[in-house]
Amino acid sequence: MELLQLKKLNLKDKKVFIRCDFNVPMDEFGNIADDRRIRSAISTINYCLDQDCAVILASHFGRPKSEVVEKYSMAPIARRLQQLLKRHVELAPGVVDDVTMQIARKLPRHEVLLLENLRFEPGETKDDEELSKKLASMAEFYVNDAFGVSHRAHASVHGITKFFDNEHKAAGFLLEREINFFSKLMNNPVRPFAAIVGGSKVSGKLEALVNLLPKVDKIFIGGGMAFTFLKQMGYEIGASLVEDDLLEEAQHIMDEAKKLGVKFYLPVDVVAAQKFSEDSVSKIVTAQEIPHEWMGLDIGPATVRLYREGLNDVQTILWNGPMGVYEMDKFARGSSKIAHFVADSYSTTVVGGGDTADLVQRVGVDEDISFISTGGGASLELLEGKTLPGVEPLMIKMTQTKD
Repeated sequence: MELLQLKKLNLKDKKVFIRCDFNVPMDEFGNIADDRRIRSAISTINYCLDQDCAVILASHFGRPKSEVVEKYSMAPIARRLQQLLKRHVELAPGVVDDVTMQIARKLPRHEVLLLENLRFEPGETKDDEELSKKLASMAEFYVNDAFGVSHRAHASVHGITKFFDNEHKAAGFLLEREINFFSKLMNNPVRPFAAIVGGSKVSGKLEALVNLLPKVDKIFIGGGMAFTFLKQMGYEIGASLVEDDLLEEAQHIMDEAKKLGVKFYLPVDVVAAQKFSEDSVSKIVTAQEIPHEWMGLDIGPATVRLYREGLNDVQTILWNGPMGVYEMDKFARGSSKIAHFVADSYSTTVVGGGDTADLVQRVGVDEDISFISTGGGASLELLEGKTLPGVEPLMIKMTQTKD
């Protein structure tokens, strides 16, 4: 797919509205714990400033549920932006109130205005046309650089695009990079191509698995979702997480993998515990013999060795979803060991955002991954073969001409 490009817009001396994704994690003291999403937007913002533009930035932050909540103010993000851009960033008092609209109207070139949290407005998540129109009226150009929220049909992502023609809207550099990377990965990967798919439930990854099967050479399953497959194979899985209504789907995926010649790997051993807690008694057991009241919470050492062997010859690795309950140190070893192996490999390595991006950063190998997506939900929908609502209006439609 080809996107409308920022560099092809005539931005000189104009006002640009950039939708960013500054929804960053905060620690218990109210400090930004990971500013990767803010840093990822800097190149797009600086490019527009270099074109002598006035720049209006907009993002959501947290889940304030359509009302003003002080802890979800964009103030800490404005401060971090100032540090990264090395220039003043004005924080608007609101989103589309009269004072904010007046500031936006008078914003001089080379100045940066950050709107308050978009989700303070009830119309944002409803893709409200009136809100979209007001946001669009602030600038002559619209740029979407918020990959992490482009799977949402929201006013600042989808509705706003209706008020700009193709000469006045484009994808930012981050969004373009994400889309191009996943497009190449899904359509023209260097082979052998392996997918590591984890997470708690099959239901969350079902469409992605179905879409990945014809494209990959190997699939490695981990996390809670593995137990639905293991139960379908007749194994004793104890009290492990299982989706009984998806047992047939699990069988269909395994049958389809066999038919397509895709190597399908499942855990051969697990770290099982009596209860879901850090202080629980735990032990390593084979995948066939999890004790009745116990639950599997991580892949075991034999599975780690098996997966390493299977990944040894691959040239491209896509990883979406952890191998266990990595938030608890006791059940993080499997995910950690796979993370180190993926980072050390000479393959092209892609991490699909969300929990997996958090995991590789916790382990400290994020610098050694070829590409880490900034959006968990958005990257998952791309893997499912879907067109994102925030990206579709920025795609160049190929028109057929008659001779």
